[in-house]
Amino acid sequence: MKNNKTLQYTLMGVGLLVLPLILQSFGNAWVRIADMALLYILLAIGLNIVVGYAGLLDLGYVAFFAVGAYMYGLLSSPHLVNTFASMAGMFPEGLHISIWLILPMAVALAGVLGMLLGAPTLKLRGDYLAIVTLGFGEIIRIFLNNLDHPVNITNGPKGLSQIDPISIFGVSLGKKLMIGDFELASVTLYYYLFLSLVLVAIVISHRLALSRIGRAWMAIREDEIAAKAMGLNTRNLKLLAFGMGATFGGVSGAMFAGFQGFISPESFSLMESVMIVAMVVLGGLGYLPGVILGAILLSALPEVLRYVAGPLQEMTDGRLDAAILRQLLVALAMIVIMLMRPRGLWPSPEHGKSLTSK
Repeated sequence: MKNNKTLQYTLMGVGLLVLPLILQSFGNAWVRIADMALLYILLAIGLNIVVGYAGLLDLGYVAFFAVGAYMYGLLSSPHLVNTFASMAGMFPEGLHISIWLILPMAVALAGVLGMLLGAPTLKLRGDYLAIVTLGFGEIIRIFLNNLDHPVNITNGPKGLSQIDPISIFGVSLGKKLMIGDFELASVTLYYYLFLSLVLVAIVISHRLALSRIGRAWMAIREDEIAAKAMGLNTRNLKLLAFGMGATFGGVSGAMFAGFQGFISPESFSLMESVMIVAMVVLGGLGYLPGVILGAILLSALPEVLRYVAGPLQEMTDGRLDAAILRQLLVALAMIVIMLMRPRGLWPSPEHGKSLTSK
C-alpha cells in the first residue's frame, strides 16, 4: 500500500515538473494559464481555512490579495521615488527591495488586516457575516482607487507599472534562463516558484487541519454554541482563522504583482472574491484535494473556453460578445455540477465510512 502511494506521489511530482516544459512547446500562453491557476490554488487554500475549516463566510478575501500586491508594487517600482523627493534622495537608484523582505511584510500586514476584519464580526454569522466582509473588500478596493489625492500613494485607477520581476538568489524570473541549449521561458520559471509555494501551503493547511486548532475550527463550524460550551475560546480561534487565511492572500498578491509587472484596483474587484469562494465550494468545502480541483477548474476553464466561445460567436454573426459567452458557459457548468454534486466535485469522506464493515 505504501509502495503504491509512493509511486503515485512520484509520478505526480514528475508530471508537475514536466508539465510547463510540455505546455511551453505549445506556446507561453498555456504556461501562463498554469501560473495563474497556481496563484488561485494558493488563494483558495487560504480561503478554505476561513470558510472550509472555521465555517466563516468571507466575501472580502480579495482585499488581502490586493494588500500583498500593493505591498510588493510600492516597494519594487519607481512610483514612490518619483512621487516623494525625500525618498528619491534616500534611494537614488530607485526602490528595489528584495522579495525576501517584502514577503514577510506582506504576510504580516495581511494577517493583521485579517484579524482587524475578524474583530467586529465575531458575533455575526451567515448572511450578515458575508455582507460585512463583502463591504470590507469593497472598502479596500475603493481606498486603493482613491489614494492618489491629496498625496499620491497608490496612483489611483492608473495603477502601478514598471514593477520589478521577482528575483530568487540573484536569478531574475523576468528573463528567460538558458541551461546549455535548452531554454526556460520566464513564465516557466514563475511556474516552479508558484508550485513550490503551493506545496508549502498544502503542507501547512494539511497540518493545521490535523492539529488541535484545526479540530477546534471544525467544531465551531459544526456548532459554535456547543464548541463554546466545551470550553473553546471561539473569539480567539475565529481571529486566528481570519489572520491565517489572510496570510495566504498576502503571499499570493505579492507573487501576482511581481509576475504581472502591473497592478490596478480593477484586478481586485468583488467578482474575484466571488470566484475564489466558488472554487472552495465547487471543489469540496473544507477538503484540500477538492479545493485544489475547484481552483484549477475555475481558473483554467474560462481561458480554455476562449476556443469554444469564438466559434459560438461566429455562429451568431458576432451578436454575442465572446467574454459574455465564456461567463455563460462557466455559469452553466457550475449550475449542472452543483445540481449533480451538491457537496462539491471532490467532497470530504463522510464520517463513519472508514468504519463500515467490508
